Amino acid sequence: MTARLIAEIAGTFLLVFGLVGTAVFSAAFPGGDAGNPLGVGFLGVALALGLTVMIGAFAFGPISGGHFNPAVTLGLAAAGRFSWRDVIGYILAQLIGAILGATVIFALAANGPSGFLDSAVAGGFVSNGYDELSPGGFGIVAAIVIEIVITALFLYVILGVTHTRATAGFAPIAIGFTLTLLLLVAIPVDNASINPARSIATAIFGGGDWLVQLWVFIVFPIVGALIAGFSYRFLFDGLKRS
Repeated sequence: MTARLIAEIAGTFLLVFGLVGTAVFSAAFPGGDAGNPLGVGFLGVALALGLTVMIGAFAFGPISGGHFNPAVTLGLAAAGRFSWRDVIGYILAQLIGAILGATVIFALAANGPSGFLDSAVAGGFVSNGYDELSPGGFGIVAAIVIEIVITALFLYVILGVTHTRATAGFAPIAIGFTLTLLLLVAIPVDNASINPARSIATAIFGGGDWLVQLWVFIVFPIVGALIAGFSYRFLFDGLKRS
């Protein structure tokens, strides 16, 4: 179990370090022009998360299963793919990894150009939000719906590509590309959570109103994951007995 928890810490650290680092340092990098921007934008951030999860799943998945996300852990437990008795340990490990990842990015930003850290924190430090804190000005209902839907879809994909009938060895690739796709839809709505540990880690540094709105990005990714987990058993797991 110790090795599994360390793997979850390391994988979640990689996820948050890659996602938040890309969003803070590279998403809107100054310089270039309209036809040749230097920043990676929404697409780059979405790809960063997809790549970090894919790499983490290949590297640490054989040890811990490569959850890196409390919603995934709970969804897998609901689907009967993971032991409920191990859930708390995994979630604590994921929170530690996420907070460490955000802390390293914060420390790097603190050593950036004058005003860089203040600007990153004023923008929420890649936190999730709705209404005036939404990148596109979307309200709380949109944030709730998008988090339930994208997290449920994400869990369905995870459960499908790790099914006993799935082709072995390709699950991390499918999972990574799925995350990239889902982020491209959700970033303009609420900065795309799917992962309560990631949301908690960034809101700690965003502070203020970002912390006030954090509950949405803890509760509703979990709701989506549980819906997917429980319904998957009913809809699809009977295939194992056919």
